[in-house]
Amino acid sequence: MQKRLGVIGIVVDDLSAAEDVNAVLHEFSRIIVGRMGIPHRNRGVSVISVIVDGTGDEISALTGRLGRIRNISVKAALTKQEATE
Repeated sequence: MQKRLGVIGIVVDDLSAAEDVNAVLHEFSRIIVGRMGIPHRNRGVSVISVIVDGTGDEISALTGRLGRIRNISVKAALTKQEATE
């Protein structure tokens, strides 16, 4: 199975969406290596970075699910080279 390593950046514009974001991340925890969330209280937003290690389909499914949540923005950057295990 070929996997890719990458980072997914999530900007949560409305903190009421945080519960939905966490539910999706929990659902995909098998491909998550680590995550870091930073609240920016002055602006009322949070920024989350998630390190992932999974197939292109798995990572795409995760970003797709996140992208359907209202009031968040999602971008992913992945390694160009696939690794085999």
